[in-house]
Amino acid sequence: MTTETTAPSRYAHQLITRVRAADAARPWLWDGALTLGWTAAALVDAAGGWRNVARDPSLPAGLVVALSLALALPLYARRRHPTSVLAVMTAAAFVSEVSGAFLQAAFLQFLPLFHIALTRPPRRLLWAFALLLAPILTGALRFDGDDWDLHVVPTLWAYALVALVGITVRSRRDHTASLVDRARRLEIERDQEVRLAAAGERTRIAREMHDIIGHNLSVITGLADGGRYAAAKSPERAAQALDAIGTTSRQALDELRRLLGVLSAPDDGTPAAARTPQPTLEDLDSLLEGVRKAGLPVAAELPSPLPSLPPGAQLTVYRVVQESLTNTLKHAGPAARATVRLAAGPDAVLVTVTDTGLPSAIPGQGQGLTGMRERAALYDGTLDCGPLPSGTGWRVRLRIPTAPSPASAPEESHP
Repeated sequence: MTTETTAPSRYAHQLITRVRAADAARPWLWDGALTLGWTAAALVDAAGGWRNVARDPSLPAGLVVALSLALALPLYARRRHPTSVLAVMTAAAFVSEVSGAFLQAAFLQFLPLFHIALTRPPRRLLWAFALLLAPILTGALRFDGDDWDLHVVPTLWAYALVALVGITVRSRRDHTASLVDRARRLEIERDQEVRLAAAGERTRIAREMHDIIGHNLSVITGLADGGRYAAAKSPERAAQALDAIGTTSRQALDELRRLLGVLSAPDDGTPAAARTPQPTLEDLDSLLEGVRKAGLPVAAELPSPLPSLPPGAQLTVYRVVQESLTNTLKHAGPAARATVRLAAGPDAVLVTVTDTGLPSAIPGQGQGLTGMRERAALYDGTLDCGPLPSGTGWRVRLRIPTAPSPASAPEESHP
């Protein structure tokens, strides 16, 4: 039953949609057909039918034909210039009323009036009604006498109804356009959010790649250099260096596999943390041990038990320590020493990494330091780095609140 009642309306809607599409593609075709159709009807009326309603049936046929054409032909431009078309047609209607022809083609003024209500400001309707009132009021007062209202009032009601139809169609059209525009804006906003999310994801992945590859290659380089010097005097130490290089390389590969696994992991509802476990504060000891094997003496002051932080904040602490020691390996020189201190306060965790290298040999800016600041900012933390007050050595200091604000970025669930 429902199908039977809705099918006709669906077909009607499809037909209307097709007609509108055809009209939008070739407006001249519809305008020309409508104008020719009403012109033919006006000329048929001018052939003699006009005398049935005329107040003066003796008018010359030439005048009636001219007025009929003047009332019909301007319709071709009614959509582009409805006000001008109405003015031309009103002039012809005025002659028709004053002469007593009372041509029915004057009702074609409904069409430009409809388009004025549809496309022009509302105040334009007042001007249009003033134009329409003048001819019919003049004709009624001249020929109908005391019954003038019988000619004027019904006609004005018809004009008002046409104007209301135009206003209604306009309101529905504007409402539909508003919905379409809103949907388009929402789609644009969603696209922007997707692009921003993708850019943020690329930034995080690039930051992790930098930390993983940069640190492990620096450790491997230090181990290789130490092994080369030890090969001539202590083959056992050279073998230990090679073993450490292999271990470090495997660790780097494992971290890279976890990182790249995030890019190809299916969205199967499995928690991201379960697929890609991240370094935590518990892994600091193994990090420091690897750096020591690379040839950098590192002293550590870590509290027991370790402070409690969210997983993402723990990863931030780990990466900052890793990047700081990597910079020391690269730039501080062979005689440098490093110290890592981690202290838990009532409202924040303070991490300090210092070394004894030459400040002039350590860059003050770069992708690594920028990445550390970005990590700290994700959890309402701050990061300061610069030379020590003594003039010798470099210090990186990270402060991470123990309870990040809700406005902070969500926990990182992948490398």
